[in-house]
Amino acid sequence: MKVRINHQKANPEVYRTMLKLEQFIKSSGLDPVLYELIKIRASQINGCAFCLDMHTTDLRKMGESERRINLISVWRETTFFTDKEKAALELTEAVTLISQGGVTDALYDKVRSHYDESEYATLIMAINTINNWNRIAISTGMFPGCFDQE
Repeated sequence: MKVRINHQKANPEVYRTMLKLEQFIKSSGLDPVLYELIKIRASQINGCAFCLDMHTTDLRKMGESERRINLISVWRETTFFTDKEKAALELTEAVTLISQGGVTDALYDKVRSHYDESEYATLIMAINTINNWNRIAISTGMFPGCFDQE
């Protein structure tokens, strides 16, 4: 396997812009574990191996259990996620797959029962940011370990 281009080198401003989004989210007060759950679920849906590898590794380093990490894709069928986390994961799926039905009023109400307006806006930005990262990684041919030799 070979990376098509290294986007960081090809256009550093693209990378810096994405990092600014990451900094915004990290400074927003969004729970870091929840942000990793969002990143993993979107990356599963999008089929981004590079991001899945990165974010499951990051979540492990944060002390998350293997059980929860292994069951993110089937969060509906477990009791290992809080209702608040489940609302964010459901929103992640709806936004990532926006053309398949969008964010219904029922889902919006469910999410808003756990998050205020500002937090809702941050969740949307977090979901869009990982979707952007996924699209960059997939489009440029990134894969787990692709930069280990550089």
